[in-house]
Amino acid sequence: MHSSDQKPAAIVTGGAQGIGLGITKHLLHKGWRVAIADINEASGAAAQAALAQFQDSFFFVPCDVASEGDVEHFVQVAINRFGALNGLVNNAGIANPHSDPVEELALADWNQWIGTNLTGCFLLAKHTVGHLRQTRGAIVNISSTRAFQSEPHSEAYAASKGGIVALTHALAISLGPEVRANCISPGWIDVTAWQHPPQEANLRPSDRAQHPVGRVGQPEDVAEMAHFLLSEAAGFITGQTIVVDGGMSRKMIYEA
Repeated sequence: MHSSDQKPAAIVTGGAQGIGLGITKHLLHKGWRVAIADINEASGAAAQAALAQFQDSFFFVPCDVASEGDVEHFVQVAINRFGALNGLVNNAGIANPHSDPVEELALADWNQWIGTNLTGCFLLAKHTVGHLRQTRGAIVNISSTRAFQSEPHSEAYAASKGGIVALTHALAISLGPEVRANCISPGWIDVTAWQHPPQEANLRPSDRAQHPVGRVGQPEDVAEMAHFLLSEAAGFITGQTIVVDGGMSRKMIYEA
């Protein structure tokens, strides 16, 4: 819960680009205060400039979520600024799902995927839980439909995203009833316009047609779900993974 005269506060990791920026912007428009962590300082500065109208409710801190020292510093800065914490969105991750074939995959590369995508979620949860308990707050972890289905040569990414799903239900059981924890698994989300610098989307009719809803996803689609799961409207939902993919993963495909 949060006081009626105080805006709720959230942390969003990887909030300077893509889905994270979409979630950040949506929460700000919904009246939240938001602190974002991102390893890319240029992208963080660009996000601050783009969201300058929210300067009293929004700030950026450079942070490598795989570093416990960075995470501790970021959380402390957010608490010093906001005074309390109502929500955590673990979105930071290495976006590229493709790696070398498993027999050639370097351990250092494997560890980087796991460290950023999965260990980062653990570290943020570890260092925010005490604050979230005080507000009966919520955690939203961002996984992927690749936690459930794969292309070749994506072992490290798939393992990291599958780990997020399992971590989420474990957190829900450990932290309830004070803190809820849920997970969103997005499918194909077109983030081209939400990159730094923005890029041109190059979507084909077939890209849209393979989604039962008839289009590719947008960051706003994930942001709407994240806001709902953070809100008191989702007070009876915890430990769940919500797939946001336009129905794509439910479509049976036969090779012609």
